[in-house]
Amino acid sequence: MSSSDHEDVEQDAGDEVVAVGLTPRQARMIRVTMGWVVLAGMAILLWIRLEQRHSVLVMGVYGLAMVVCGVVIELSRHGRTRLGTYLLGLVLVAALGADWLLP
Repeated sequence: MSSSDHEDVEQDAGDEVVAVGLTPRQARMIRVTMGWVVLAGMAILLWIRLEQRHSVLVMGVYGLAMVVCGVVIELSRHGRTRLGTYLLGLVLVAALGADWLLP
């Protein structure tokens, strides 16, 4: 692993190393928090959508998105933060797109 995988490092004129960016632990905590926020948002959207129309398809789309949010939280807790971030973004776009496209 290179140092860019963990954090960016800059050197100033006095050859003193200054860390720039997030530590791996901070990145994991941010992504776990993002996962929880998206999970809560999906639960609220599911509640709203089920009050508007009772559809198994709506329940399936948001239920699957909530399950994947849980997987993202576990991935982030185990250090797979980039994979978790990409998966979280993909699921969010797919769930909202499916809700918009499906009748």
